Amino acid sequence: MGKARFIARHLLLIGMLLGSSLAQAGLQLVLDQRQLTPGQVQASQALLAEATALLPPSLVQQMDRRVPVRWSGRLAKPVFGRASASGTLELNRRWLDDFSTGADDNFPQGRQHGTLRQELLATLVHEIAHLHDRGRYWSDEQRSLLQQCRSRYRIQGKVGLPAQCRGQTERRFTLSDDPRFLDLAGWPQQTGQRGAREADNHQAYRSPDSYELHSPAEYLAVNLEYFLLDPQYRCRRPALHAYFEDHFGWAPPPAADCAGELPYLYAGLDAQRPALGWLDPERIYAVHYLLAEPNEEWVSRWGHSMLRLVICAPGRAPGPDCLLDLDHHLVLSFRAFVDDLQLSSWDGLIGNYPSRLFMLPLQKVIDEYTRLELRGLSSVPLHLDEQARRQLALQAATLHWSYDGIYYFISNNCAVETLKLLRSGSALPQLQDLDSLTPTGLLQLLHARGLADLQPLQDRQAALRQGYYFDSYRERYQQMFEVIRHRLQIPIARMEDWLASPADQRQAWFSAADTRFTAALLVLEEAIRRRQMLLIQQDLKQRFLAPNAPSELTETAQLVQGLLSASSFLSRPGELLSEGYGLPQPQESQRFSELAGARQEALLARANDLEERLLALIDPQQRQQLDATNDNISLLAQQLRRLHQEAGGIQLP
Repeated sequence: MGKARFIARHLLLIGMLLGSSLAQAGLQLVLDQRQLTPGQVQASQALLAEATALLPPSLVQQMDRRVPVRWSGRLAKPVFGRASASGTLELNRRWLDDFSTGADDNFPQGRQHGTLRQELLATLVHEIAHLHDRGRYWSDEQRSLLQQCRSRYRIQGKVGLPAQCRGQTERRFTLSDDPRFLDLAGWPQQTGQRGAREADNHQAYRSPDSYELHSPAEYLAVNLEYFLLDPQYRCRRPALHAYFEDHFGWAPPPAADCAGELPYLYAGLDAQRPALGWLDPERIYAVHYLLAEPNEEWVSRWGHSMLRLVICAPGRAPGPDCLLDLDHHLVLSFRAFVDDLQLSSWDGLIGNYPSRLFMLPLQKVIDEYTRLELRGLSSVPLHLDEQARRQLALQAATLHWSYDGIYYFISNNCAVETLKLLRSGSALPQLQDLDSLTPTGLLQLLHARGLADLQPLQDRQAALRQGYYFDSYRERYQQMFEVIRHRLQIPIARMEDWLASPADQRQAWFSAADTRFTAALLVLEEAIRRRQMLLIQQDLKQRFLAPNAPSELTETAQLVQGLLSASSFLSRPGELLSEGYGLPQPQESQRFSELAGARQEALLARANDLEERLLALIDPQQRQQLDATNDNISLLAQQLRRLHQEAGGIQLP
């Protein structure tokens, strides 16, 4: 009996020891209690326990180690804490008394986390993130293999691990060199550099702490602070929140549901349209690669890459009919923002223009390219599932509010930017090693990888009817002119000559036209007016930039440049709203709408005043032809109404 009791007690002791061992497994923050009062020890222990409880359980388990924590008097005043080279977490002793007594009177204004306790918790999380991230190290052999790989591929980048070298070495960091993390954080792959990452982060606007832009490691640490401490993080940076949640298999409980729609700024001066628009990712039926055809202009000879979001009208179930809801479709377009009077090809080559992501109504883009630039648009469906489409929308909204890149005609143009957005947004493996420097080349590669479906564009007429192709008005104008020329016996062979002919000569043929040909002549006259306005703009620009420009031109040029500079917020909405970070939340959206609306009204007033000045500066002969063309348009409109009435039709307005 005694032996049985001994065995039972022995087994119980073993169980208790095992239980104690299991309870102590994982990360342990061990306070250095030397030179601390009992009250300071108690407050510090509570702080460490709270910080540990905040951490993801998987991180605590993976970091199965004891980490010393001490209050240090060696840290500079602005530094709240750091992880030493030995792995000790140091907190600034300057704040020990205030923290222990619960005093916040001396807490500096402008700190990110609001209170001293929250700032110290964030500091502990930040430094633990660094320790967790540095949990994997290279051996000497792996380091040698990496150096050989870099030399072979002539890779100089310091951020991330080149794609060609990943098979030869293990990653050095737990998180901050993960390709997916780098894509979302703002260190994308450099096109043509064999997987090397960009050295700088250009997602500078709407940042919770600019220190995050210093390096991927700091970006990770700062964002882990907000992931764990800010209940709104999942709404403000949804893609990164989803990344952390997937990595750790856990996330803090949400405080409230996020808004279902994503805000964006309407980049235009339309007094009838609200400054702030809303994108509902759930209504995106498809994503198309939208290609503007090349033309003869130097900057447009390779085409222009965009993405089209096929968004269903409210109340319509996602399906093919959503292709007909053109008024609801949005276009994601990276463009060089030019805040001076001259678009310089040299400046584009050396990167003097910002590259920004515009979110534009589809119809505005169609009019811009087909009517003004006389370029066709091909809309090619991409094979993206619902999750990829949603992720793409979230990433696009994030870049719209935060990104201010550098535009290079060759190495960071619209095709490169579009590819980076597709890669970071969709996370598709087919895009990870894809490189393209031209819009047409990118479309070919997407088709070769099975991501782009060119079939809907094989039948041009069907593509026009179904919304896969938007033809240039040049073709329409040419067809109209050919019919009119033969019907009215006009002795001008080329459409371009007709468009450039004097207004009174064109007017001589109007009276012989019936209803159909009057309507065609009216369309051509409207095209001529747009052409004349473009020529006037080019002429004024050349006169403004002339070294011997008269004083009245110089003064007006300064007004034009001031208007362009003042309109920069239309392409960079993040500069207008200082409250919060990431995607604006409902409470900030109202404030933004007020600010943007006031800015737009001021810009409209300045634009109207400037228009009066510019009209007075137009070359007299150009002004005479513009006025005569306006008279032709009025005359044809009256003639069309009269012919329609004579034919017994409904009276036209």
